[in-house]
Order: sequence, then C-alpha cells, then structure tokens
Amino acid sequence: MSEHTLSSQDAAELDTFIDHLWLEDGLSKNTLESYRLDLTSFALWLTPQNKQLLTVDQADIQQYLAVKFPLSKPRSISRLIASMRRFYRYLMRDNRISLDPTIQIQSPKLPRSLPKSLNEEEVIALLNAPNIEEPAGLRDRAMLELLYACGLRVSELVGVKVTEVSLGDGVVRITGKGSKTRLVPMGEEAVDWISRYLSGARAAILQKRLCDALFVTNRGEEMTRQAFWYLIKRHALLAGITKHMSPHVLRHAFATHLLNHGADLRVVQMLLGHSDISTTQIYTHVARERLKQLHSMHHPRG
Repeated sequence: MSEHTLSSQDAAELDTFIDHLWLEDGLSKNTLESYRLDLTSFALWLTPQNKQLLTVDQADIQQYLAVKFPLSKPRSISRLIASMRRFYRYLMRDNRISLDPTIQIQSPKLPRSLPKSLNEEEVIALLNAPNIEEPAGLRDRAMLELLYACGLRVSELVGVKVTEVSLGDGVVRITGKGSKTRLVPMGEEAVDWISRYLSGARAAILQKRLCDALFVTNRGEEMTRQAFWYLIKRHALLAGITKHMSPHVLRHAFATHLLNHGADLRVVQMLLGHSDISTTQIYTHVARERLKQLHSMHHPRG
C-alpha cells in the first residue's frame, strides 16, 4: 500500500464518523472537512508503521503530536487533539474499542470560544416560520418548540416516543447519551403546540399507518436527524436568520437564555443532560457578557 493512500478500513471509518458528526451536531462543511483532514493525516502517518486508526495506543498519539508540535500553531494542535478525542470517544460509545487512547492527552491552553447561539427575537422568528395551517407545518412548529423548551440534542428530539410525553404533567422523558434517561419540563407553550399537533396533524401525516415515534414523516416513519436538520435550515431561511443554523444552535440558545434569566448553572446542567458541570460552564461566559452589558446600561457608574 502506498504511503499516501488510506486503507479501505480507515477510509470507511472516517466516512462513518463524519456522517455521524453531521447528523448529530449539524456541523458546517468547513468544520467537517477539518475533522477529516486531521484524522486522514494521522491515518497516513500510521501507515508505514502497519497501524490503523482502530489499533493505535496512547504512545502512537504522543509520538505523532511530537512530530506535529514544532510545525504547528497551538490552535492547530488543539484542534487536532479535539478531532482525535471526538473520534475515539465516538468509537468507545459504539463499543468499537475498549480503551480511549486520547484519555490522558493534554491540549494546549487556549481562550475558550463561545458557542454560536440565537438571541430571543431570532428564536421567536424561527418558531413562527412553519406554516401551521398544514399538518407538516404544525409538526415542525411542535418540534421547534420542544427543542427550544427542553434544550434537546437532535437525536433525543427525533427519538421521543408518544408514550414518553406527559401533557398532563408537562414533562417529557428523554433518553440521552449512554442511555441515561431524564425528565425534562416542557413549559406551557411546548405542551400547547404538541397537544395541537397530536389532536389531528399527526394522524393526518400518518394516514392510518402505525408508528410509536412522536414526530413522524409523510412516509409514516420516525423523523430522522438528517431530515430535521434540513427542516430547521429551511425554517431559519424563512425567518431571515443568516447565522449558521443547526439543531444544536437552538440547544445553545436554550442554555444561554435560561442563564440570562437567572437560572442556576446546576439546573441547566441537569436539563441539558451533561454528566459533568465543566461542559455546562462554557455558558457562564455568555451570561457574564450579558451581565456586563446590563451593568453598563443601568448602573450610575457603568
């Protein structure tokens, strides 16, 4: 095999991983290409050593980083490590490998970037975009309302079953990462829109076909992550939102807006289903900026 050719197994692994990233997080084409380039370069470096992406250990990664460090900026190294970490965590979750080789690899310290989000006016415009006179539009409105009300991951949203929604109690049972379940309050608006969707639109879409998923398509099947990703992009365009849009952006908006209105970080952590508070702490930067603005606007010495 040529030193500059990926093995068919590595190429297939990368294709599957990139598809997963796109469907799960709705990442931009440039971001996906960065992941692919980082991991392809690593796979090609492994080739002369008769190793593949699934057979590396921590020593291989450290050796590769030692080669890359003198040639790269800290931000590039940080991105490379992030790509590797995401890839091997994905393999761990799928039980493809038994040990994460990146677990003790340290990234260079960089200032944290804030997640992309929408302001409250943009969210309202997005929620109002679907045509609720049509069954599919009513379904889309209910999906967007639930996504924003609960801060769900897209895989959690499309995975909700009818039996997991309690309109009377105003809660939905969510199965998150690692098959962990959590009860999330929906709020009156989401309850109202889901109730309206269930009272006629869902049956109109199914046309007597059976499906246990809450959100269904015209084929009588569960909505897919890919299909919803397209839907949210389309509704964002209708709403005049020019920012890069994905289901994950609405999850960020949920967390940011809760903190802006005084929610406790631990509560936001529970609602998002983060196992570690450090994952949630990125949002405190967003809230801090908001507090600075309020202080400068309203304090006599601001």
